[in-house]
Amino acid sequence: MASSILSSIFGSGSAEPAAKITSIFIYPIKSCRAISVPQACISSTGFQWDRQWLVVNSKGRAYTQRVEPKLALVSVNLPKEAFTEDWAPTDVSYLELTAPGMDILKVPLGGTHEKIDGVSCWEWSGSALDEGANAAEWFSTYLGKPSRLVRFNAASETRTVDPNYAQGYRTMFSDEYPFMMISQGSLDALNEFLSEPLPINRFRPNILIDGCEPFSEDLWTVMNINNLTFHGVKLCSRCKVPTINQENGVPGSEPTETLVKFRSDKILRPSKKQGGKVYFGQNLVCKESLSSRKGKVVKVGDPVYVLKKVSSSEEAAA
Repeated sequence: MASSILSSIFGSGSAEPAAKITSIFIYPIKSCRAISVPQACISSTGFQWDRQWLVVNSKGRAYTQRVEPKLALVSVNLPKEAFTEDWAPTDVSYLELTAPGMDILKVPLGGTHEKIDGVSCWEWSGSALDEGANAAEWFSTYLGKPSRLVRFNAASETRTVDPNYAQGYRTMFSDEYPFMMISQGSLDALNEFLSEPLPINRFRPNILIDGCEPFSEDLWTVMNINNLTFHGVKLCSRCKVPTINQENGVPGSEPTETLVKFRSDKILRPSKKQGGKVYFGQNLVCKESLSSRKGKVVKVGDPVYVLKKVSSSEEAAA
């Protein structure tokens, strides 16, 4: 039924699903561990709760795994109800954190916050909401240097994505875009070249799909998932983080050494300007994140319908 409706509406693309969602990951604190959830609500900045918090140094600058790989060992938990529509925190709702050698930290989800200025995350700077002395002490002790936990100040701040790739879209503390998708086929293809296969957590996607050919997601420019329109706007160029073992925080050389051999801009995009980049995954925006309509939810098991695509990685935006 859904496929026939899509076919009649759009006329192009496949009437059959190209893949289905097998996992959804939310990263409440930038560079800390993910929460795997059965469904996620879409807000104006991406999945609800995704990269809403940030650990900063004494000057308000973002800490990430690039410089603090120990963040990979910080586990994060939210109430299960937080991933349903219209849920609101109560006085006993907390963001709960654990890490090796540390007691549990409970950060209240409600209440008032002191606003602090001079917080920066890559190209963005502005004010953020300070999570207080207990959180600051916890992260300072864990990282061994002055640190604070801050929350994006959505009431007064806006962080837009690169308008050259997607106009009008916003995010919180994500690196660049609200969503990132990877296929299981792409991970499996990479692992065939590695002596030690890597888990998907090395690549920190929001959406993991299966059922398509490896790197098919590179080519998808318009998708429909649960009656929501997603646009593939830019191939995801990878930084140092995928080389960090997410179980112990120890960096290595893989998978970058292998990705360079078959996923570099030199290989995939030989006629384009070269930047020494390697690509793995596709950055997405969701059209409905710009609207206030209800029912903006994606779930594990949802089929992915591809409505438009390009014919090669060289044609994809990157």
